[in-house]
Amino acid sequence: MSWGTELWDQFDNLEKHTQWGIDVLEKYIKFVKERTEIELSYAKQLRNLSKKYQPKKNSKEEEEYRYTSTRAFLATLNEMNDYAGQHEVISENMTSLITAELTRYVQELKQERKSHFHDGRKAQQHIETCWKQLEASKRRFERDCKEADRAQQYFEKMDADINVTKADVEKARQQAQLRHQMAEDSKAEYSSTLQKFNSEQHEHYYTHIPNIFQKIQEMEERRIVRIGESMKTFAEVDRQVIPIIGKCLDEITKAAESVDHKNDSQMVIEAFKSGFEPPGDVDFEDFTQPMKRTVSESSLSNSRGDGKSEPKFGSKSKGKLWPFIKKNKGAGPEDFSNLPPEQRRKKLQQKVDELNRDIQKEMDSRDALTKMKDVYIKNPQMGDAASVDHRLAELGQNIEKLRLEVQKFEGWLAEVEGRLPARTEQPRRQSGVYEAQNPSGVNSCAQDRESPDGSYTEEQSQETEMKVPATDFDDEFDDEEPLPTIGTCKALYTFEGQNEGTISVAEGELLYVIEEDKGDGWTRIRRNEDEEGYVPTSYVEVYLDKNAKGAMTYI
Repeated sequence: MSWGTELWDQFDNLEKHTQWGIDVLEKYIKFVKERTEIELSYAKQLRNLSKKYQPKKNSKEEEEYRYTSTRAFLATLNEMNDYAGQHEVISENMTSLITAELTRYVQELKQERKSHFHDGRKAQQHIETCWKQLEASKRRFERDCKEADRAQQYFEKMDADINVTKADVEKARQQAQLRHQMAEDSKAEYSSTLQKFNSEQHEHYYTHIPNIFQKIQEMEERRIVRIGESMKTFAEVDRQVIPIIGKCLDEITKAAESVDHKNDSQMVIEAFKSGFEPPGDVDFEDFTQPMKRTVSESSLSNSRGDGKSEPKFGSKSKGKLWPFIKKNKGAGPEDFSNLPPEQRRKKLQQKVDELNRDIQKEMDSRDALTKMKDVYIKNPQMGDAASVDHRLAELGQNIEKLRLEVQKFEGWLAEVEGRLPARTEQPRRQSGVYEAQNPSGVNSCAQDRESPDGSYTEEQSQETEMKVPATDFDDEFDDEEPLPTIGTCKALYTFEGQNEGTISVAEGELLYVIEEDKGDGWTRIRRNEDEEGYVPTSYVEVYLDKNAKGAMTYI
């Protein structure tokens, strides 16, 4: 099977076909190039996606990644980043192994094709020239033969005419012989040219054209093989990254299998545990004893009351007597006393660890400067040893300050760790019936100063029970009627009210509610006619009575 023998007369079609083959190759190059662009774009989008969901450093979101489920998600994001890298590898390999190689090969192919078809055209032009020479020789031979026939006929006519002189006849005879000789010469030339043309034609169709077409055939077959190899490389480039992509997917699976719901649940406990014991049982209240009460029996039940009577209170009192509410909404105290015991302990421990790391960092810097100073002392030409004294002094002061800070926070930490087991009584289920005020219970629980939100934690030695008599309020309240009671409440925790407008309560104490929490976290209560004030809402359990009257008798 050879194009030279089978397609000897299809020069133009072969030229079109080989050009089509180059167009196909260029089309495939364009296809691979667009594939590489898609891989790069996909990798970029994957990286952006991974980056988008990465936790921000030094943010609350970063703290949430301590759970196994979120750590697994973070591992998935990291693996997706590596997964994107493999698509970049695909793009790079396809560009270098296919696109660049085929582009260079196409240029070489175009040059080779141009050379082969140039040789083919040259051979065609040569055979066409030989054919023209043969045609010219043939026409000349034909013309000379006709001229010789006419000269012979003219001679015979002159020879037969008796009126023609002998000289004219001789001239006609010589002319006929000359033409006959010219015809013979033309015949010989035509025969020679014909033999030469036949030889050239045979050489053209059986040697030159087959050789040229064979080269074109080999060129085309190399192109076909090359595009097939490129397609195989196209698949191999993908196949080479499959093991790494598989590892990425395996790591994602491994991260997913590491999710531990029990561990996460325990971490939630560690993160939010307050350290408080649940409230105890409510003591039985004997109503057979004489009590001066104006609150109805139904107000002492578990019913919280859906309908809440709006208390009547002066607009001047709330704006003037309770400025401490805004003060408590700022940054938390340095000793984290606004947190529950367990959370406070964790924060203090974190602060101690952070300070210790800072101390170690400063000590490392001091050691490095000390070594540098020793080098300067031994080799004065390298630097002035006195130049580092100032920095060494600063580092010493910083270390001393940090150590004092550590001592301070360790003291608070020891205080909290000593308080945590303070309440050891068996937890009891709290019912809706509240217990009467019990002084002994107040004394036994006075040492527990922590609240659910830890807003106030104060030492026993610093406690100063703050009584707020009616005379301590502004004179503008003297003429105002006392606010009506709208329910009762029971103190869940001991609270030392040391700010203006607050009132101290003991755990388990029964009090009267005269103003609900308006969203600021404080409830206004009354102990007797002379003592009323605000306590944190989280410190008390409120029982509103929709049937409460405006007047009330105090015990």
